[in-house]
Amino acid sequence: MKRITFISLFFVFLNVCFSLTAFGFETFNVWPATPPNYEEGQAIPVLEWWAPENKTSDACLIIAPGGAYYGVAYDYEGIPARDYFLSKGVTVVMLRYRVPRPKHMPKHQSAWQDAQRTVRFVRSNAEKWGIDPEKIGFMGFSAGGHLTLMTSTTSQTPAYEPVDELDEVPCHVNFAVPVYPAYVLQDGANGENRGKGNDSEFVADFAFDAKTPPMCLIHGDGDGYSPMGSVTVYHKLRTMNIPAELHVFALANHAFRNCRPEDPMMFWKDRVYAWMKVMQLTD
Repeated sequence: MKRITFISLFFVFLNVCFSLTAFGFETFNVWPATPPNYEEGQAIPVLEWWAPENKTSDACLIIAPGGAYYGVAYDYEGIPARDYFLSKGVTVVMLRYRVPRPKHMPKHQSAWQDAQRTVRFVRSNAEKWGIDPEKIGFMGFSAGGHLTLMTSTTSQTPAYEPVDELDEVPCHVNFAVPVYPAYVLQDGANGENRGKGNDSEFVADFAFDAKTPPMCLIHGDGDGYSPMGSVTVYHKLRTMNIPAELHVFALANHAFRNCRPEDPMMFWKDRVYAWMKVMQLTD
């Protein structure tokens, strides 16, 4: 994996200026050459490593914004989460996975490949970055929430054929934070739930294998992508004796776009950080 060379100095300058809590910043290509199954018109996947100014944790949080697998909501979802956890002393990796959806594979396949590769890259750099290779977390929003569940429940299922020695590194994550995940239930496999999500089963995308980690789930009760998706994930984790926490906020819609800054659901990041403390992922 090579450090990318085409990113402009102006872009780097703006990113660092906007994140006043960052101490270090570096950007990398996710793949050493053309990504597997790459389709013309897709973005080249990159990851951004952000080091906190006052490091208080040896955990690392990978963040995948949403966008229906057509785009990546970097500014709306990615930056606020990044800056919050940097301010708490947590190392952050921002993932710009491939979009738009591939035409000849499942909608999530390109992003899933990028996510598994990113986890491997982060784990391989644990010593260099001063993080614990067994305290790697994955947080995602909407489609990124679906990607979070894919990444955290299917690490024993290869998303692509190995391309180099990095692919010998395990790609499991140690904690996960799906935030209003989409496409979780069969009646909403490719869009909003046709019903309320009640009595609907999981899509076939999630294996819930032996490496499935503890999770903190965030959802809104007014979300068209039914909160029953997160409720069903929570129930599944309970049956597997995997520690989990669930927050469903009354009247909050998808992406919390109908919410005011003072509304309770807008403090969801505080709930996640408190959970991380309980799980001994940070001081």
